[in-house]
Amino acid sequence: MTTFAMLLLRRPGFVSMTINSKKMRVWTLGIIGIIALGMASWKAVDDPVPTGPYTLQYPASFGGRFTIPADNPTTQEGVYLGRLLFYEPLLSSTKTISCASCHQQARAFTDGLALSVGVTGKTTQRNSMSLTNLLWVRQLFWDGRSNSLEEQALVPLGHADEMGSKPNTAAKALQKTTLYPALFRLVFGSDTITDVRIGKALAQFERTLISANSRYDHYLLGTYQLTESEKRGMQLFNSAPSMERNVRGGNCAHCHGGPKLYQEVFHNNGLDLKVTDAGRQVITGLALDNGRFRVPTLRNIALTAPYMHDGRFATLEAVLNHYSEHIQNGPTLSHELPGQTSGFHLTRNEKSDLIAFMHLFTDSTFVNNPQFADPHHRVHRVHRVK
Repeated sequence: MTTFAMLLLRRPGFVSMTINSKKMRVWTLGIIGIIALGMASWKAVDDPVPTGPYTLQYPASFGGRFTIPADNPTTQEGVYLGRLLFYEPLLSSTKTISCASCHQQARAFTDGLALSVGVTGKTTQRNSMSLTNLLWVRQLFWDGRSNSLEEQALVPLGHADEMGSKPNTAAKALQKTTLYPALFRLVFGSDTITDVRIGKALAQFERTLISANSRYDHYLLGTYQLTESEKRGMQLFNSAPSMERNVRGGNCAHCHGGPKLYQEVFHNNGLDLKVTDAGRQVITGLALDNGRFRVPTLRNIALTAPYMHDGRFATLEAVLNHYSEHIQNGPTLSHELPGQTSGFHLTRNEKSDLIAFMHLFTDSTFVNNPQFADPHHRVHRVHRVK
């Protein structure tokens, strides 16, 4: 018997305790027969699918201010399914792209493009955001339109220019495979696949994408010593400039401070004098939100170019040039930025030091963690219709 079949037999809720031994043998043979039919089209996982509660591991400094829905607890089997779905092109209308197409692990789950390309070949409206430490994010997307990962996961699934799947078409595609119905039964107690369940499984996996092992984290723990350039960069990062006190600074920490390197806020950071993308205002309808976007984390920032909601800056140098000399003083410019003087006027050496400091945020274990990688090398990607 395959390990997957054995797992199904062991899983609570699949077998009534009142079934007698003869019926049990018949049921077992039936299950083996069903699974055997699919062996020509997929390879069983070498080890049993893990089951039970999933333990989220993160630094105490990150805090416990997050919410996991009661109807979607994080389980090992749910994360396993979500990871498979994250890399599954059957979710797209053309069966050619997956979530991972725009969120690549090596790039800290971004795609290296200014604007992503979906199933139609058209570019998306905004840059692909990094899927890092989403457990703590309460308002998702650049404009904060979604309040849960379950809701967020279904937006690109159904967007015509992203994955392009009409309601329930992705679910029907998965339902016809030999692999997924049994996994959905394991996770949700029923082999019926729905868009909502797809979103729940994806959300479980995305909650595990925790990055907390960079050199900056080791510095906070006292196990890494900063270079002189990194020290100067950290000072600039954390300091607001003050001519009266002769203090130089970039005031970066005001929006990107704290151990997670972001604040749950929206800002207009002076990209344009005349806003071309209303951003947060589309969601709230408030004039003061015109051109405001969610502050992204700086975790792995050296890996997530290009930058800004529209990917206009190809390098960190270009980003610092904007904040140093080119801030546009529009009507909704965030008051933390010196629009009246066009920028922080950083020197070349100060920019170099800031970039050296920001490179500390790269977490090589995160972008190489095998638990986040494409798992389909272990489950053959030939999903034959039953």
